[in-house]
Amino acid sequence: MMTVADSAVDSTADKVPLRRWFAVVAVALGTFSMVTSEQLPVGLLTSVSGALGVSPGTAGLMVTVPGLVASATAPILPVAIGRLDRRVVLLGLIALMAAANVLAAFAPNFGLLLAARFLVGIAIGGFWALAAGIAVRMVPAKYVPQATAIAFGGATAANVLGIPAGTLIGELTDWRIAFGLLGGLGLLVVVALLWLLPRMPATEPVRLRTLGEQFRNPVVRAGVLVTFLMVSGHFAAFTFVSLILQSVSGIDKSMVGPALLAFGAAGIVGNFVTGVAAGRNVRTALITISTLIAAVLALFALIGGIIADSAVLSAVLWFGAGLSVLAALVVSTTRTAR
Repeated sequence: MMTVADSAVDSTADKVPLRRWFAVVAVALGTFSMVTSEQLPVGLLTSVSGALGVSPGTAGLMVTVPGLVASATAPILPVAIGRLDRRVVLLGLIALMAAANVLAAFAPNFGLLLAARFLVGIAIGGFWALAAGIAVRMVPAKYVPQATAIAFGGATAANVLGIPAGTLIGELTDWRIAFGLLGGLGLLVVVALLWLLPRMPATEPVRLRTLGEQFRNPVVRAGVLVTFLMVSGHFAAFTFVSLILQSVSGIDKSMVGPALLAFGAAGIVGNFVTGVAAGRNVRTALITISTLIAAVLALFALIGGIIADSAVLSAVLWFGAGLSVLAALVVSTTRTAR
């Protein structure tokens, strides 16, 4: 007879074993480590570019490359893994992320560092393709909203704590230590999931035909396009936020970490406000958020000199950036789901 730890929980059960909630929390830690790994170079851009002798623009490839790789991996990996146990795949992806960060920590040159970031992209894309489904399968249907909120709360925690903490560690010590510690965290997550996560055999393999059928839906196409435009616009600027805050807003290098903390806190506010607004009129919320993103980025470019002389204006624009970008993902996902 299989134990509770051996397979996905009965969807009709009324109670959830405590071990399963610990497993959901472990998935949240995986989400935390993945999002932190994805965006950590944002806060360390100037440190890495100076240490490895490359321009900030070239160093920005540390964010661009894994983003592009993840966008290709996310739809392909579910097809490629067929009926393979999702538990095994998830453990492999997080282990890959951990190994890639350790490799980045010891990279002697930018080429090898970029290769490590390529591996991070594979891990990120695959993780996002599987994580939501795994969290859902660990609890009965009535507890799915709570499990999903916990599992993806790791992403919010990464923006609020993980990225600022990694930036601060990199500034106080060395950027290599920040990557190395993140790799160590990933290994701890693998151990926790290995112990807590049940077997997750595939109920039905994903086929390329299925993906094509989904993309023929005009709502799905619009959702993909809107998300692509908003997130691309954001990261075109956010990748260089450390440099922008120092050269445009006049913020000292030591204050980049606290500034990213404020950005993450604004994102939490944005998630809450947008959740309420999207519940009333998702189309209006989407247009408002898109306009806010465009306005904030344009103002940073057009009135940079004024921002540097006004701490209040700089703070307002920075808060608006955090508020709008994380909210954009919420409203876009809500629209597509509906």
